[in-house]
Amino acid sequence: MRNTMLDIYHWEPNANSGKPLLAALEKGVEFQSHYIDMLAFDQHKPDYLVINPAGTIPAMVHNATLIFESTYMIDYIDMAFEGPALRPADPYELWRMRWWCRFFDQYVGPATSQLGWSSFVGPMVRERDEEELKAAIERIPLKERRMAWSKAIYGTFTEEELAESRARLMSGIAQIDEALTDHDAIAGDQFSIADLAGFMMLFGLPVMFPEAANDERTPNFMSWLRRTARRPSVQEGLSIGKNPRFAQRFQELLNGEGISDA
Repeated sequence: MRNTMLDIYHWEPNANSGKPLLAALEKGVEFQSHYIDMLAFDQHKPDYLVINPAGTIPAMVHNATLIFESTYMIDYIDMAFEGPALRPADPYELWRMRWWCRFFDQYVGPATSQLGWSSFVGPMVRERDEEELKAAIERIPLKERRMAWSKAIYGTFTEEELAESRARLMSGIAQIDEALTDHDAIAGDQFSIADLAGFMMLFGLPVMFPEAANDERTPNFMSWLRRTARRPSVQEGLSIGKNPRFAQRFQELLNGEGISDA
């Protein structure tokens, strides 16, 4: 399918919002970037709800059709557009790619998000007017997202919840590190959707939770992060953001001391 009528609606090139951006850049696909300020609740405002009634980001529109759910958006971009393949041709590596995508989405991803919401999103949003925040929460279409935003804003994650997230990351990053012992990419020898999804979810972890990810404990994981960070698509994608904190994390990753990853 040859068509560049692609609009991507995203927040910072981080976590879920970064996935379709990097996929399009890896493929060389032309697209229109639409920055949605999550901290200003732009994703729950009427103009955006016309595009995506669920009020979630990222989302993209291709040929007037809405596509959402970030990992599946990468898969769609790879199938719909020409360019370097992001899915391995080898059946076993393709299986590994899909297995790791599920691992990122269901195991380490939620844990990373919870720590990020607790330490960054919540404190940033709490600076806003209390009545404005209350009204913004009430506008959120999905009940589970209202609950998540309420916990982040009012800092009501329990210590048990945060401890579980830390434990998941300690074990999950060790598992990723082991998988990278004999391969340069997550699924095997070929850079794939799994690398894009994993990098976007985890590149800030060495700064946010260094106990789980550092050059001594997880050298293969750290080398993989830095290799991925040096890709032209990643460098260009991270330049799309507006919040300097994410660019700072990226530079700290590249400039971090530790073992050589040449």
